[in-house]
Amino acid sequence: MARNPNEREGGRGRGGDRNREERDSEFVDKLVAINRVAKVVKGGKRFGFAALVVVGDQKGRVGFGHGKAREVPEAIRKATEAAKRGMIRVALREGRTLHHDVRGHHGAGKVILRAAPPGTGIIAGGPMRAVFETLGVHDIVAKSMGSSNPYNMVRATFDALKNEDSPRGVAARRGKKVSDIVSKRRDGAADPAAAAAEAN
Repeated sequence: MARNPNEREGGRGRGGDRNREERDSEFVDKLVAINRVAKVVKGGKRFGFAALVVVGDQKGRVGFGHGKAREVPEAIRKATEAAKRGMIRVALREGRTLHHDVRGHHGAGKVILRAAPPGTGIIAGGPMRAVFETLGVHDIVAKSMGSSNPYNMVRATFDALKNEDSPRGVAARRGKKVSDIVSKRRDGAADPAAAAAEAN
């Protein structure tokens, strides 16, 4: 007896929803900022909401998104989906901090991110803290200079994270072994990746 194609598609849809829920459950999202925006129309003002959300898996992947809608939940949903589409991967040292100090900027926002020893914790402001918590960083010292606008701060933080490089990446680029570069850093010599970051 032939099965109803609609039933077959429905079953596949339910399975797809379950897989999507499992995939979404590995991500942690944080609402960084929400603004009420007004559009002036002929009859008066039409209000909406703009949300800024940061999403990460706490294992080295993070992204941010911006969403607008007439209702707050819909704006957050749009921002979360945008954040998941634009995620980046960041190399972490020992899964807890950055490999070297980096600087980043976006518009008038400027940030400095510094690697920290174990037990330091996350020393950073609100928007930057949300990025590090969702990224999975446990020890970091961050300083924001310039604009305190959360959008600029988050974008500047992501600019800095994109400049971060791992010893493996530096070794591959220079044709050396990872042990050579890490041993130099432990001996107190300048880390090539850190030197490049300072030059910027």
